[in-house]
Amino acid sequence: MHKSSTGSEADPAGGSGVDLEFLALERELAVFLRRARASSGEMAREVHPELEPAAYGLLVRLEEAGQQRATELAGYFGVGKATMSRQLRALDELGLVAREPDPADGRASLVRLTDEGRARFRRVRDARRDRYVRKLAGWDRGEIAELARLLHQLNKRAES
Repeated sequence: MHKSSTGSEADPAGGSGVDLEFLALERELAVFLRRARASSGEMAREVHPELEPAAYGLLVRLEEAGQQRATELAGYFGVGKATMSRQLRALDELGLVAREPDPADGRASLVRLTDEGRARFRRVRDARRDRYVRKLAGWDRGEIAELARLLHQLNKRAES
């Protein structure tokens, strides 16, 4: 056991003590994730009115990583091949992604953003970034950098 900043005994394993810092973290992450899910839905609809919220993350990944196989995308997102295939088919039907033969393996294909998909995604991403700039206008740049660093650290540990 260790002492929390309040001086009370705390047991991070969930024993009789209450770790107030971890409770506060859990609460704030829950609020953040709820807002992020709602925001993803809004951004997806801004890209295309028929785009599912979950598919927005695919656009983010393809923009960041470039063309990929569907199996790589499924692994990255931790979903099955059938789920990924359905989402990619919907994106393809909307003209946001295209498939091309994989030069390394003619039996496989690579998924990439179309020019239209990239343009729509970037327009929404840039608008989202502008909203962050407005919401964090009163923050010191060092605080913003520290928040980004801590979130990156949290995300990296979640991957391992």
